[in-house]
Amino acid sequence: MSLVYYLTAAGNDAAFGKNGQAHFPVEYRRLLGLIGSEGHIDVLRGRLRRFPDRLIDDWLQELENLKMIEARPAGELDDFTFTGRRPPQLPPLVDEDSKVLAHATVIAGATLLRSGSFVADERVANLPALRKPPHDTLILLVEDDPDQAALAQLRLSMSGFPVRTVDRAKNLSRALREDARPDLMLLDIMLPDGNGFDILAKLRGTPEFATLPVVLLTVKAELGDIHRGLALGADGYITKPYSQVQLAEVIGRVLKQATPQLAMQ
Repeated sequence: MSLVYYLTAAGNDAAFGKNGQAHFPVEYRRLLGLIGSEGHIDVLRGRLRRFPDRLIDDWLQELENLKMIEARPAGELDDFTFTGRRPPQLPPLVDEDSKVLAHATVIAGATLLRSGSFVADERVANLPALRKPPHDTLILLVEDDPDQAALAQLRLSMSGFPVRTVDRAKNLSRALREDARPDLMLLDIMLPDGNGFDILAKLRGTPEFATLPVVLLTVKAELGDIHRGLALGADGYITKPYSQVQLAEVIGRVLKQATPQLAMQ
């Protein structure tokens, strides 16, 4: 049974009161702020993917014991769309998380400059390994440029992955509602009716897709863009132009699969 966590009066005062609870452990302050935005357990796990689920559950139990939060069974999930609504507003990062994110951004920028790809290892470490082979692993490609879409489809097919492609944010909403859940999403940032960063923010705020592995596939590799993508919960980055080997290797690392042999030939 899925749970949704809510702030009690004491928790709300600790998270948003004038004085706050600066003496509280950072783990508590981080969680109280996030619960004030969206308290579904899957969303919390998606936002805090660099921590194992067991640790997140322990912290939540401690906050319940302190009467800062309370849990209720999750009800019916709201319908979702990637067009026509603003992404969820997140609380400011605590100082420790700001430092971690800044460090990760510098490392990612240097890695992308050197190799053209980057995997957010701290997040990926807490993703469950996908227990199926590449030929059963569904990749959802979000790409509006026909040439880039055809190239990515070819490289994915050469590596043994089935692939489904959408070219609009509107079509992505329909695909996620009506089609089989993908195992990983390759997400372009610049779309004609949406922004990949906004789509990622909405995914991470939606219980069904909060922990869906997402790799950004883009030409946008300035530090500001990298920082934003990592802050929103990207599991990896691939910059265009890229190769079949890079694509297969990043997917394999994120999903913890063996890289298809064909990709290495």
